[in-house]
Amino acid sequence: MALLEIKEVHSYYGAIHALKGISLAVEQGEIVTLIGANGAGKSTTLKTISGIVRPRQGTVCLAGEDLARYPAHQIVSKGISQVPEGRGVFSRLTVVENLEMGAYIHNDAKQMAEDMERVFAIFPRLKERAKQSGGTLSGGEQQMLAMGRALMAHPKVLLLDEPSMGLAPLLVESIFETVETINKEGTTILLVEQNALMALQVAHRGYVIQTGEIVLQDNAAALRNNQMVQKAYLGMD
Repeated sequence: MALLEIKEVHSYYGAIHALKGISLAVEQGEIVTLIGANGAGKSTTLKTISGIVRPRQGTVCLAGEDLARYPAHQIVSKGISQVPEGRGVFSRLTVVENLEMGAYIHNDAKQMAEDMERVFAIFPRLKERAKQSGGTLSGGEQQMLAMGRALMAHPKVLLLDEPSMGLAPLLVESIFETVETINKEGTTILLVEQNALMALQVAHRGYVIQTGEIVLQDNAAALRNNQMVQKAYLGMD
């Protein structure tokens, strides 16, 4: 049984059929990436997993438990945290306050302090900016803060939505190195990313989504060598 499993999920925005029976699985300890064009359904998939969008059909299971009956905040307490596209930091709160918001499901002050030190170890820049308002951070620092905030909830599965968006190339490399570090420390990751080449370099496996349907799945190396993937997503002829 996979840690996270989506089976035949159909999700809608009003009358718009956004996800058309998609199925995917993420095993314990994996980085799995979901790649596709803008509007293909990548972010909707993550929102459906985290309970922001409710599937009309199908199941979303974490460790065998169907999450459909839980509201989004309870899904966080079950073990799923999402880093949203665009980061979504609380601009008027300090770095420390943003991180504390990520730990709202815990009441243990000692544990929160330990978790914050772990985040600061992963992202030393955040410790330097601890008292600075989130809205005054650079784009890269805000991405670090959004990831750190999600880690404060002790997720079993971390959902990453476009972590490299709008970042300079050197920062992109740094963010993906951090993704690998977080995974090696024991966090399972489902990664949505426009930069398919970088995503397939860090992922173990991947899925390709087109207009709300999974059209291809394989290990990351095979997807990198797939002609359709190379032409459509890697910029190769």
